[in-house]
Amino acid sequence: MVIDGLPAEFVLGKDGHPPPEALKEAMPYTQSLLDQGRAIGYHAKAASPTVTMPRLKAMVSGMIGGFLDVAFNFNTQALLEDNIIVQFLRVGWKMVMHGDETWLKLFPGMFVRHDGVSSFFVKDTIQVDHNVSRHLGFELNRTDWNLLILHYLGLDHIGHIGGRESALMAPKLREMDETIKIIDQSVLQSQDKDEGGTLLLVVSDHGMTRSGNHGGSSYEETDSVALFIGQRNYGGIKVTHNKVNQVDIVPSLALLFGVPIPKNNVGMLLGEALKPLTGITDDQLLRLLELNSWQLLRLLHAQFPDLVYEKVSCIASCEENFVSSDQLQMLCCLYLEAASLHGSWKTQKGLRSMSADDHSSVIAAYHKFLRVASECLSRRATDKPFGLLACGVAAMFLSSMIFLALLFSLCQESLVGEKGSFFCANASLRGWYFDEIFNLFMVTMVVISMGSSSMIEEEQYIWHFFTVSFHLVVLRKLVQSFTSQPMQNMKNISTASKSRHLQIYLIIVVLVSGRFLRGWHQGGVNWVYLPDIAKWLTQAGNAYIKMLQLVSAILIISRHLLSVVWLKRSNRKYATLAVLIHSFPGLLVLLYITKYQDVAFTESNYAATSFTQIIYATLIIYVAGTVFFAPWVMLPRNSSFLSNDPSEFQKSFLIMVRGASYVVGSIYIYCWCLLQLLLQQPVNTAAFLLILIQILGSIWCFTNSDHLFREWVEVSALYYVGMAGHFGLGNTNTLATIDVAGAFIGVSNHSTLLSGILMFVITYASPVLSMLSMVVYIAMKDTVVRKSQEHAFGHLVKMLIGFPCLVPLGLNSILLIAYTIVLLLMRNHLFVWSVFSPKYLYVCATTASVCFSATIVALTIAYISMVVFRHMQDQRFKKDMASH
Repeated sequence: MVIDGLPAEFVLGKDGHPPPEALKEAMPYTQSLLDQGRAIGYHAKAASPTVTMPRLKAMVSGMIGGFLDVAFNFNTQALLEDNIIVQFLRVGWKMVMHGDETWLKLFPGMFVRHDGVSSFFVKDTIQVDHNVSRHLGFELNRTDWNLLILHYLGLDHIGHIGGRESALMAPKLREMDETIKIIDQSVLQSQDKDEGGTLLLVVSDHGMTRSGNHGGSSYEETDSVALFIGQRNYGGIKVTHNKVNQVDIVPSLALLFGVPIPKNNVGMLLGEALKPLTGITDDQLLRLLELNSWQLLRLLHAQFPDLVYEKVSCIASCEENFVSSDQLQMLCCLYLEAASLHGSWKTQKGLRSMSADDHSSVIAAYHKFLRVASECLSRRATDKPFGLLACGVAAMFLSSMIFLALLFSLCQESLVGEKGSFFCANASLRGWYFDEIFNLFMVTMVVISMGSSSMIEEEQYIWHFFTVSFHLVVLRKLVQSFTSQPMQNMKNISTASKSRHLQIYLIIVVLVSGRFLRGWHQGGVNWVYLPDIAKWLTQAGNAYIKMLQLVSAILIISRHLLSVVWLKRSNRKYATLAVLIHSFPGLLVLLYITKYQDVAFTESNYAATSFTQIIYATLIIYVAGTVFFAPWVMLPRNSSFLSNDPSEFQKSFLIMVRGASYVVGSIYIYCWCLLQLLLQQPVNTAAFLLILIQILGSIWCFTNSDHLFREWVEVSALYYVGMAGHFGLGNTNTLATIDVAGAFIGVSNHSTLLSGILMFVITYASPVLSMLSMVVYIAMKDTVVRKSQEHAFGHLVKMLIGFPCLVPLGLNSILLIAYTIVLLLMRNHLFVWSVFSPKYLYVCATTASVCFSATIVALTIAYISMVVFRHMQDQRFKKDMASH
């Protein structure tokens, strides 16, 4: 019986203390089994990643999974490695499975009866378990099966929705306790009928954090439970605080039922559970330990071909080898010591009565070898072919060099084009390079910090600190340029002064917003218990969160409508119509927040799901319609704007491209914000508004700075704001902070692809927003073009999209190659699975988000430019024909 997501401390307590009374009262029958000594409970430590599929693989094969299993968790394939399910099938067992369909995907065609349910539809907390329990009476009354697997998902779903302290948790625990009672009483009745012995094994695949998520390596996530419930009394001693590894279940079950231990198992026998379960003798227990040792020894031989234990002659040196660098020598010594003691036991047993101490010393020797061998093999699982890894790193390095070379080339072209501009003509400003130096310093420090596990766990502090520091550098440069420059090239000094004042105020607003954002989610991994704004709002109650959410939504919608009015200010009739059209999706989202959001996770609320799907469709139509039709609608219908002067042609081209780009970019930002209002946790909506304020404030400041900053510096600043916002929304480098529940908003039937997309949208809300805002940045930025290339369409487009696309790609490629090298160097590190591997998944996902967003930006500007250029060519041709 697998209870998905059940933390062991809910049943067994923590650190020698019993579980809270509320939890004990929720599972009275299970607690009575422990109190009576009829059950042995273990804290079975689950290895990372703590998600269902790799944990099930570990519990049937004894193997340590990899973090690539996180991706496969969404598209499970058949398990090809040796496992106890296959071993049971080979000896003729008939097996039945009801519950999580992951079992059916791992073991296709192996169950004589089955009823699978989806593990990803987290809104369902009732029916998903009812579909399992409805078969219980039928299966318990039949005798045609040897193994019955029940996998309950409701408790895990409750955790994703409401966390550990959800009001639904205690009723669900009572439901699970009742199921255990029904099964156990049925087992006792079958024993009375002399139908043979039965073992009930209650396990969980992983635990959960306080918020109900899992995937990382914290104690709360790895603390799974294993309860061995038999028909015998274990001596009346309550044993609930033993700590073992989850993979130890595999050899214990294999040896208990007389099937071969899976050949890749790294677990060790739970002898203290088997002996009372079966009543085996001392000789039989030692034989089982010997079989487990042989299996691990064969696996060691496969992993270390140089291991030849027959040549190790000095058994007495085992203790010295513990501090020796030769781990293989130590393993050989430990095995030979255990085998020698076991041989002495068998030789002397027939001559005289052996003492309990002699028996215990043999068991201790075997346990020492099994423990060290298991740890060695678990670490060995991280070893990969170095040649293939080197080729991958070389390809990444080449890609990074290409991006940086293109970026350097673009910088050279922009410097040539800037000759004569205010920035380059003014000698006193040419020496201002501190912001560029600090930018490079910032990237270098982020790369260096990747080598520290502690800095990876608390990466949010790095991005918040450097993003704020960089904007302080920007503020310093603005103030100094304002106080030291007469701005002779400006027509109106008063207007220029007001503009510079506004830029300073905007940077201050960005800094203040960043400070609030930093305090929104405090702590990261190690300091998660620290108070923050999100925790304070949660404790204050839903009324405060709802009010803040509505205010944030109204401000986001109002900002966009004001920009629409400003664009259509010359025509009030069209302005009114545009406001009505653009307010429609915003009103839909407001209606969802006020009417449906609180019941969005209710299983039977199909109205909320249907309404959400309408919003999705509306946003898609708005974006697609604007992208395709805006460039055409905004084109002038006469040829009066055309000129034979190349500079005037370029000016007209850029004006039209920027006008259409601003409309499309505004729609991108607007619809992306509405989508986040729909999907993000309600407590995060105000934080997302702060990110939007930072991005828009930075864009306005940089695009009106009269080339005070290099364009690559400006784009990198927007990239940094997006990364800081990513952590400001509560994301960390552990899988536990991924919002699984939000990925099922508006999903009526389980779809791995759709849920995966929504999960990606929620997690990378801030980085994608900063990239989509590049379209608005391009529209507002005064692009500098070389005079010799003024009429070249390709050069114009390259200068428009070059920096906004290449700078994020270049920065991300540097971080990707740097962290790949760090991960290879740390592949034998103690925290490779718990810290470095999940971080690498995030780095890869960040790369995907940057590449996707940069592609959208490039295609958008290229499409708009193509439409405008084609129109201008057509108008010029018509004008020439008319003149002739």
